[in-house]
Amino acid sequence: MSSDSNIVDGHGADSGHPLGPELLEISNQLRRITELVVRTDAPTEALDSALVALTQAEVALAQHVPPWIPSVGPVPSPDLEPNDYFPFSPVIGRYNPLAAPAEFVAKDGVVTGQVNLGAPYEGPPGCVHGGVIAEIFDEMLGVANISMGSGAMTGTLTIVYRSPTPLYTELTLAAKTQGVDGRKVNTTGTIHAGDRLCAEAHGIFILVSGEGFVEHAKLHGGPAQNE
Repeated sequence: MSSDSNIVDGHGADSGHPLGPELLEISNQLRRITELVVRTDAPTEALDSALVALTQAEVALAQHVPPWIPSVGPVPSPDLEPNDYFPFSPVIGRYNPLAAPAEFVAKDGVVTGQVNLGAPYEGPPGCVHGGVIAEIFDEMLGVANISMGSGAMTGTLTIVYRSPTPLYTELTLAAKTQGVDGRKVNTTGTIHAGDRLCAEAHGIFILVSGEGFVEHAKLHGGPAQNE
């Protein structure tokens, strides 16, 4: 997504800020800070100084928080780039500092991506936490469905962990919708470290109409409530 994206958050198109470079850089900075917090051996004086700066940032942002939740932004559509489907997703949202810094591309019915996960995502020593792998699969398979025009909610997700997924390693992600049977969408995905298969997933998703998605957003405080 370019830095001059026209997607807007839950403030609405007229009153909200665009999801632009300033908010994106804040999210990226918070990811970098999280990495440092997990790994730091800083002395008390340095920690005190950092706390003062973070408190100042909290005060600055707290003055501009609307009563609703920004949620997912626009209704996810194949017309968007995959990372734009859910800009505030806690899994892949560029504007959510909790999210893994994964980047996806949709082409010829396959969604591929890259991600490099550091210390905040550690499970076993030196390895990515299995729960993090599960949430990445959940989102990635859902993104594959949307890219094929089959937006659906997760019904079941089965993951086979084939080998440890290493930290600080470029991981290759892939997912594909295998078929639709009534309201059920079958989707598969893999995570590789180089040529080594780390994990694979199979999901069954339940089709949801665009209208149903909008109604759900209205009921739960998403941006559609404020249109």
